[in-house]
Amino acid sequence: MLSPSAQVALAALLVSALMTGGLNGLSHECKPSEEISNGHSNHKPVMNGMIISHNAKDHNTGSAPLRSLPISALKENGVLQSLAAGGEQTEVEEENSELEKAREEWEALENIQPALTEDSSPTSLISFNEALQYFQTADLGDLLKNIQPTIRRTGLAAITHFLFGPPRLHRELLEERDLVFAIAQCPVDNNQSVHMRVLQTIYKRLIGSRLDCPRYGTHWENIGFQGTDPATDLRGTGFLGLMHTLYFVMDPETLPLARDIYRLSQHPTQNFPFSVMSINMTRIALQVLREEALSKECNRRQQVVGVLNEFFVATYLHLYQLWKSQQKTIADSGFVIKEVELFAKKNPKQMLRRLEVFLKERRAGGIPRGTSPDPQTQQSSPNLVERGKAKGKEMHFTGVCDLPPDMEGEARLI
Repeated sequence: MLSPSAQVALAALLVSALMTGGLNGLSHECKPSEEISNGHSNHKPVMNGMIISHNAKDHNTGSAPLRSLPISALKENGVLQSLAAGGEQTEVEEENSELEKAREEWEALENIQPALTEDSSPTSLISFNEALQYFQTADLGDLLKNIQPTIRRTGLAAITHFLFGPPRLHRELLEERDLVFAIAQCPVDNNQSVHMRVLQTIYKRLIGSRLDCPRYGTHWENIGFQGTDPATDLRGTGFLGLMHTLYFVMDPETLPLARDIYRLSQHPTQNFPFSVMSINMTRIALQVLREEALSKECNRRQQVVGVLNEFFVATYLHLYQLWKSQQKTIADSGFVIKEVELFAKKNPKQMLRRLEVFLKERRAGGIPRGTSPDPQTQQSSPNLVERGKAKGKEMHFTGVCDLPPDMEGEARLI
């Protein structure tokens, strides 16, 4: 701290200095004009907002005289206040403000969360049995009230079915059958971790990624959903559509077939949306179960879920072989689906037998029939989104609930 007399003396020196030059806290700036004539600048120096004249010159030095500043100007510039408070106070205040600012920035840095938390701890894959166990223990009472597990027949149709139709499902299997149809009524629930894990598992197994993907986004179109939200494609099969795909990609025996079909779905000319087609295969399998065409096989094996899973895979295998061998394209999708559905309803036992032979040949190391290597399928091709953009228009695919009335038949019951 300076003594009062020293402060007064220093103030006097400051005033004297201001009469001859600049001082910290007082601006000494030059405002250049926009024009320069004959190589000479026309700018005029300015001090504290006052223009210093170049016309009147000091007789001793030849320079422009400086006008004295009042004490009020010093007060406005904070010079006297800093002197009265002590010479070091301004520096201390500046240091304190800098420290406080740095502390706030550090605290804010500590509170920053990683942008992609899913990448740091990926969701674990879920097996089909674990997902099924969730539904077996969940309360599906409200959904069970709305199911229709069999076709309602009356009159002559009921008598004919009773006399010449397939056998009825054993009583001890009715609860398992009803569970299947209840799952087909269940929508995707974002708050259920099992539901989210099923979605993540399907995506990872098809793409070959170990990292999670966002719940919504165009990446779902890469595995054959029609939009940014897979749930919108499950209108006809509910969560059972995802359960069947989960079984397809998690069973070691069927995973290679699933990836073969997925590669074909990415073909430059024979492409189709893999997941939407899979949902259609679930719809067909459900309808065959509802018409009791699988009851005999279910009774023989004493299970419903396992038979339905295999029949789903067999149906997709039949479509895959037909699509590949006959060079089908997306324009043929509606007719191909209908053809597969009619064949599946009339020949369920043959469908299951074909799948059994196919998997046996694959285990033996041979090339199963209908899956001969195709050089074109090995070519890298743009994804469905890029192909759609290249064509300049959206690609429309016949969805589960979008079949024409003359092709839909009893599928409306789902």
